[in-house]
Amino acid sequence: MTHDQNFKNLILDYPRQAIALFAASEARAIDADARVTPVRQEQLQERLGERFRELDVPLLVEWPDGRREAILFVIEEETEPARFSVHRLAHYCLDLSELLDTRRVVPVVVFLHAGAFPEQLALGGDAGTYLDFRFLAYALPRIPARQHFDSPNLVARLNLPNMAYGPEDKVDVYAHAVRGLTDLEPDPERRLKYLDFIDIYAALDENERIVYRQRYPEEVAEMTRFAERFIQQGLEQGLEQGLEQGIEQGIEQGLEQGLEQGLEKGRQEGIGLGEARVLTRQLTLKFGPLPEAVLTRVESADADTLLLWSDRILSAKTLDEVLQ
Repeated sequence: MTHDQNFKNLILDYPRQAIALFAASEARAIDADARVTPVRQEQLQERLGERFRELDVPLLVEWPDGRREAILFVIEEETEPARFSVHRLAHYCLDLSELLDTRRVVPVVVFLHAGAFPEQLALGGDAGTYLDFRFLAYALPRIPARQHFDSPNLVARLNLPNMAYGPEDKVDVYAHAVRGLTDLEPDPERRLKYLDFIDIYAALDENERIVYRQRYPEEVAEMTRFAERFIQQGLEQGLEQGLEQGIEQGIEQGLEQGLEQGLEKGRQEGIGLGEARVLTRQLTLKFGPLPEAVLTRVESADADTLLLWSDRILSAKTLDEVLQ
């Protein structure tokens, strides 16, 4: 998955927090009554060329009671500042302004890597400037990570690894990002999703993961307990669904056969909800990056084996003790 897609997912999952972080000066006027919705890209494809479709995450902020005029936030992630085109962004914002019949458009660019970039586009002649286009720039590598260690904004906490910090602070930055995820995001699916986001951008090596486990044992234990609960919840949900289906099948095919098939289907569906992925996360948190052979074993293991390994992980001191 590309950096651009990672950030699109982040902004679409947490639009208010994204606006609050990346466009703070404009976000102050957005109260709890405002409604924030993404502008569906399908509505833009016929109007805009293919080269523009990957640029945007447009968020429309509206007040249902009509007391304020709607405002459109256009948030672009740019990995390499040298590739950023202010002309392209200006063109895109003008197209959106015409398409949605509004002049209330806030262009925002989030820069992932360090580097110089143009901060405005001014077109004119000798007598004056006739187009002056500016945008809000949020250069993550220029933002001190420590300023956001205890931020209540989940988008800020998830982006701690992309902010500025010294090599000696890398493990602490990772820990505060993970702690923000566990404290601020109750949904288990999103926790798993954005733990991957943190891992991708923090990129801890094996030694740094060892330091993390030693320095933050409570966080490691919390994520392990969460993973176990997620496995159990998935299995129970799958069994329940399978049992219901089995009863329905039993009416037509015989109750006993239907229940048996339903229970088996439920068990398989429960395992299919992410147990292999969760176990991989548990093993990585406890033992560091996993060899390819171990990843293959986990992905190909059956339901009973995955549950057995999950039971062993808390007491095991080595990877071999889990997978023996």
